[in-house]
Amino acid sequence: MVLLIRTRTAGQVLTGDIGSLAQWLAHSREFTNYTYRLSERNRKHLAWWVSNVTDKSVREVESLFAELEENERFRSELEVAARAGDRKHEFSKAEAQQLPERLGRRLGWYALVRILKPGLVVETGTDKGLGSVVLAEALMANGEGRLVTIDIEPASGMLLTSRYDEVVTRIIGDSVASLGSLTSVDLFIHDSDHSAEHEEAEFRCVAPALSPKAVLVSDNSHATDVLEQLSREWSRNFLFFKESPTGHWYSGAGIGISWPSRTPTPRSR
Repeated sequence: MVLLIRTRTAGQVLTGDIGSLAQWLAHSREFTNYTYRLSERNRKHLAWWVSNVTDKSVREVESLFAELEENERFRSELEVAARAGDRKHEFSKAEAQQLPERLGRRLGWYALVRILKPGLVVETGTDKGLGSVVLAEALMANGEGRLVTIDIEPASGMLLTSRYDEVVTRIIGDSVASLGSLTSVDLFIHDSDHSAEHEEAEFRCVAPALSPKAVLVSDNSHATDVLEQLSREWSRNFLFFKESPTGHWYSGAGIGISWPSRTPTPRSR
């Protein structure tokens, strides 16, 4: 009887995953950096995550999520860019239409920028530019700040239309080499090569350039302990959020965040 119950429970989970995977294989063109909605419960958890880092109310954070999702210009231009870019083959027609609703954890990025109002945001790993346009929209809504986004691939950034030129600087090249030339970084997001070695190299390289209020984000904290360990070493706070996608076979990524404690942030060794 126990074996039967265990088998039935496992079968129910696997059947759901297999069904979602079959739908994805049949109708999607994605092959990396998957896009999806978060479950309603998970969306609330993301709002609490931002709230705890920023000391803003959950309602305020949720209103910022809605601000981006209800931005008609952002929605329409993002869909057009997805259909017209050099890598448009990576989106089905439905995925291009739904892209503004499939931002996942990037809603948290938007809220962080809107609340923290950083002067300089640095993102490594532009890829198609979905995270970049979310960050750029937040900066434009703030009316201040600039984004530097770095990727080694020349074909990256297809979603970054000319409208974002006023707030975005693109760098094509090695991220570790590029980070050494920056100063006064208020928000740093690691989203490039996800090996633990490269992730740590980026954080240690950017450390001397961090402002006293700098916030660090790892888009890889579901896979490595790099940012958690550095937060211990540098006497910073750390918090983790794990995605729970809906309508997608992928189990979701996770983001770690590190922000200053009351004591000054030590620099890299």
